[in-house]
Amino acid sequence: MAKLDRKNNEPFNKAQNGKKQENKTNEQDADVNVTEKELAPDNLADDEMEAMQKEIAEIKDAHLRLIADFDNYRKRTLKEKAELIKSGGEKVFVELLPIMDDFERAIKSINDSGQEAGALKEGVDLIYNKFISFLNKNGVQEIKTKDAVFDTDLFEAVAIIPAPTPELKGKVIECVEKGYTLHDKVIRHAKVVVGE
Repeated sequence: MAKLDRKNNEPFNKAQNGKKQENKTNEQDADVNVTEKELAPDNLADDEMEAMQKEIAEIKDAHLRLIADFDNYRKRTLKEKAELIKSGGEKVFVELLPIMDDFERAIKSINDSGQEAGALKEGVDLIYNKFISFLNKNGVQEIKTKDAVFDTDLFEAVAIIPAPTPELKGKVIECVEKGYTLHDKVIRHAKVVVGE
């Protein structure tokens, strides 16, 4: 019976052996597929890693640029604030300059009149000197015109005349109206006559 079973079971055994071989082949294929799948994520991981590193580098670069932009903005605003504080009263001083001109005309008029106005002259001189002192303390300075070379940044030429001597060519000959600076910024150009 054992033989018979063998004979009878031969096709069964062959079928089973075939299935076993098929299973082995499928397992080998599965191993190969698993290996390919395992390799694919590694490659994918490398690509993802490169992409992430590139993205991180871009973010760092953008961050550094943002920090630099903010630092420049901060410095610019501080400079603007300092400039505002420094020349904040510019309008007031510009409006005071005609009063200064009037004082100078009054002093000249008193000197030219030749009358006995000593007390009046002293009073006007006192006020004028205090006024000049106040302006100087606040950074307002007169632009010097005597023997100055004509400079368009400081002077405004109201007339050009032939120079009386060769040394005065291109220089200020006469000041018609004084000019002033506020902390080295011209707030009123000096009106001058220039030698040609």
